[in-house]
Amino acid sequence: MSSANPVTLPLSGFKPQHFQLSVAGKVATVTLNRPEKKNPLTFESYRELTDFFLAAQKEEAVKAIVVTGAGGNFSSGGDVFEIIGPLVAMDTKDLLKFTRMTGELVKTMRACPQPIVAAIDGICAGAGAIIAMASDLRLGTAETKIAFLFNRVGLAGCDMGACAMLPRIIGQGRAAELLYTGRVLKGEEAERWGFLNRLIARDTVLAEARALAAELADGPTFANAMTKRMLEMEWAMSVESAIEAEAVAQALCMQTEDFSRAYHAFAEKRKPVFEGN
Repeated sequence: MSSANPVTLPLSGFKPQHFQLSVAGKVATVTLNRPEKKNPLTFESYRELTDFFLAAQKEEAVKAIVVTGAGGNFSSGGDVFEIIGPLVAMDTKDLLKFTRMTGELVKTMRACPQPIVAAIDGICAGAGAIIAMASDLRLGTAETKIAFLFNRVGLAGCDMGACAMLPRIIGQGRAAELLYTGRVLKGEEAERWGFLNRLIARDTVLAEARALAAELADGPTFANAMTKRMLEMEWAMSVESAIEAEAVAQALCMQTEDFSRAYHAFAEKRKPVFEGN
């Protein structure tokens, strides 16, 4: 679990070693890129992805992020021989280091202000399903196969925040079914259950995800970041506390230039051009 390639800003100049990164305009695309093995994660890719999303918290130029996989699959999860095998030989101390490290990836994804759009085709299993779950929006295909496989390898379904986050997305009963059984949730059912926001044709799912990310990146990005933060925070609040927190958050957004731009554009019957400030 050595440290990965240090991430430097701007992200457009960063050259990752364990995934592909491209930046077009205000949108960064992260591609899990081991297609010959359905894009599994390794100790090094976990660390580098975590470092990337940590750096994204301070990135000014990138306003939205797309996560996808190469070769027709999203991710098969932790590599059986490069992760699962070594874990069997570890003691409790090192195992806890590993599980905390994997959880850090989800924490950094949720903490970065940019909306994350997952473009999911083919296999999306184990930690791959967790990365999809930790994204803000998920576009899939009829061929998407989502599986939280932890119980299939003798582990609990409570991995990387799954027991906290998955019920929020699809409901407690449905989350329990997936986490207890590890069964495959296919694309059409995943959309019906609300895990996928929509189904897209395989040959256009990435383009649609990038278009959605670009639309978000062209919006009032300070306000978008506030929305993401409040969606995260309010699960631990009473309704009364949430209403007060939203009052403070919205008052801050009302001080932005984007709020003023929207008003003047409406008054002049034109579309507002947001700048994120």
